[in-house]
Amino acid sequence: MVAILRPALAAVLILAAGAAHAAFETRAKAAWLYDITTGTVLFEKNADEPLPPASMSKLMTLYMLFEALRDGRVTLDEEFAVSTRAKNMGGSTMFLNELDRPTVEELIQGIVVSSGNDATVVVAEGLSGTEDAFARLMNQRAPEIGLTNSTFTNASGWPDPNMRMSTRDLGTLAVRIIEDFPEYYGYFAQAEFDYENRSPANRFNRNPLLGMDIGADGLKTGHTEAAGYGLVGSARQGNRRLVFVVTGLDSQADRTQEARSILNWGFRQFVENTVAEAGDVIAEAKVWMGDHQSISLVAPEDITLLVPAANRDAVSARVEYWGPLDAPIAEGDAVAELVIDVEDLPEKRLTLVADRDVTRGGFVPRLRSAVTILWRMGLGQASALGG
Repeated sequence: MVAILRPALAAVLILAAGAAHAAFETRAKAAWLYDITTGTVLFEKNADEPLPPASMSKLMTLYMLFEALRDGRVTLDEEFAVSTRAKNMGGSTMFLNELDRPTVEELIQGIVVSSGNDATVVVAEGLSGTEDAFARLMNQRAPEIGLTNSTFTNASGWPDPNMRMSTRDLGTLAVRIIEDFPEYYGYFAQAEFDYENRSPANRFNRNPLLGMDIGADGLKTGHTEAAGYGLVGSARQGNRRLVFVVTGLDSQADRTQEARSILNWGFRQFVENTVAEAGDVIAEAKVWMGDHQSISLVAPEDITLLVPAANRDAVSARVEYWGPLDAPIAEGDAVAELVIDVEDLPEKRLTLVADRDVTRGGFVPRLRSAVTILWRMGLGQASALGG
């Protein structure tokens, strides 16, 4: 059943919108853009295609290390041993050797800033004994945190035909890190790190957006021949935070340009509007067999939407519920949904709750409900007979 919106809310929804926003185009093979503040996917391109993730998959290794820290299985000042296997890792490294005993905190910095392949192997072996065992745990944990198109064969993102992640999964993982581990997220904005002064030329964070004064503060770059150049990034401007992923680009310059473009587009093309506050009445709903014939449907919390900054078309909204609602109903029960459609954005469904208790009625309310049904049945029969 669809309820009629209260006129005040309908007016707000229409006024919240204001020429259609410019569609985003990217040279990236796959991309994903998400507004954390409102939980809105703003853009996606091949977002569910499993692709080589390169070093961006190190975010999964870090997530599992952060979980170990949270659970008390390790501490930031705990030292890990360095195996010959870790020491022999190629590509980007911290330049570790078997005599080193880096702390967990140093390994986090080495992974985030130096993109150390050796550091990821040290973490994997320190947590699970072997990198293969750690990869199995990564595959077990991935679907539990919402990653549906990811397969891990190692801790570093080292090229492997079976190592795959989608851009949606990479973005989802970034969101989980930001929301689940705010105490460790600051490492992703760290500009430089050089373990034991071993590689001054390699000490700078590869994230090209840091320091651009656009609110960027994470997360991880990646590059292999198969993957191209990619970046999982996040930025905050005002009350809004965006997370994005771009991958499959041809050069570092392309990566920088596309990353900055997708952020600018996300912040400039959409505005945030609070269309209702907690407790506001959104609509009314009929009640069956109760001591009240109807209840108000209210917002349990503030309703905030993202809408195109220049969209002359009204935002459409409706309230849906199975009705009439059966008594008894308790105040605060979730009984309906506010469904909001904004052009070019996913449908948004928000829970509405009952504003009051409704007890099951006595003889008079039940008689009234029965008469209503019989009256409706009579109308239906008359219609069927051609009346």
